[in-house]
Amino acid sequence: MAATEGDLRLSPAATSWRTPAVIIICGCAIALLSFGPRSSLGFFVQPMGREFSWGRDVFGLALAVQNLLWGLGQPVAGAIADRFGVLRVMCIGAVLYAGGLLMMRYAATPLSLDIGAGVMIGFGLSGCSFNLVLSAFSKLLPLERRGFALGAGTAAGSFGQFLFAPFGVGMIGNFGWQTALMVFAGLMLLIVPLSLALATPPATSGHVPVAAQQSFKTALAEAFGHRSYVLLVLGFFTCGFQLAFITVHLPAYLVDRGIAAQTGGWVIAAIGLFNIIGSLSVGWLQNRLPKRYILSAIYFTRALSIMAFISFPITSFSAIMFGAITGLTWLSTVPPTSALVAIMFGTRWFATLYGFAFVSHQVGGFLGVWLGGIVFEKFGSYTPIWWLSVLFGLLSALINLPIVEAPVARPVAQPA
Repeated sequence: MAATEGDLRLSPAATSWRTPAVIIICGCAIALLSFGPRSSLGFFVQPMGREFSWGRDVFGLALAVQNLLWGLGQPVAGAIADRFGVLRVMCIGAVLYAGGLLMMRYAATPLSLDIGAGVMIGFGLSGCSFNLVLSAFSKLLPLERRGFALGAGTAAGSFGQFLFAPFGVGMIGNFGWQTALMVFAGLMLLIVPLSLALATPPATSGHVPVAAQQSFKTALAEAFGHRSYVLLVLGFFTCGFQLAFITVHLPAYLVDRGIAAQTGGWVIAAIGLFNIIGSLSVGWLQNRLPKRYILSAIYFTRALSIMAFISFPITSFSAIMFGAITGLTWLSTVPPTSALVAIMFGTRWFATLYGFAFVSHQVGGFLGVWLGGIVFEKFGSYTPIWWLSVLFGLLSALINLPIVEAPVARPVAQPA
């Protein structure tokens, strides 16, 4: 028998105020808040580096740890959310995130930076980022609303990047990096009340249909024994590698090429702005075109844009154009990737299985940030990492083509 949706529903009394519109709006606000500061941390590399005489490898390691732990923590947070509900996980994640930003504010050694910007923010993101927002959307919203909601949630994260990049640059320039981090930390606590709208019931509440009562171990064995899921996970590695490297190292790369720091802020903002268009467009397109073809086209386009960007002289115009093109393909991989997980396995263990796909994404992010810092300190150039990003993009474009977009086949349960 094919995989069933197995959606979790709350009682009508508990959801009277939580209409689909309220759920989508609050979820998008959480995605905006959680994605904004972490996408702006690259702007702290140079001012903090000057103050403490840290090389870019120090920041590279801290933010690489953040990406890795965000990924490793995601399936754990997803499993807890699937088992006990999203609300508690999001609240704890928001507090950890805020605490990590505060510790980064008072960091005076590489180790304290690793703990704050790396460990605390990394685990905080795993509990309150757009990944759990998408999981809540998949569980709480009717099927006809999900495609748009997944795209909107991803676009909201991009809008957070668009807002926080110039905001962060402005705060650092006018008030100092310490004040900027304090303000970011305060804003993260707004996630706690917003998460009330995304509360899902625990799995033991009796709302899970018999057909969807699958154990955690069985779900994992089924997923990692499924060829299409494995291909999807492998392709997602490239997305993390490219996004994390660009987010952290592009601002400094542009300054090295003689581009003003303010322009770097607008390039990151352009990525966020155009990703809104890309994410919403993909959210619409994935109901009309095969998702594997959409993913392949995204990775191929991204590889070509990077190749063009590094092959010609860098100007403010070319940098912003690169930001715009990159933005169209930035997080637009997320709606089709998450939708494919739901198609293959239903929504019972969605947060868990998407979480494991996200591990691959964040392992890629870890390597992109870490290798970027190491290569620059050793060779004084990011060129090898740029070309590695191109290679990974081309490979992922090919990897996604054989994916089968259908529910996994399961044996028919025998009547008692």
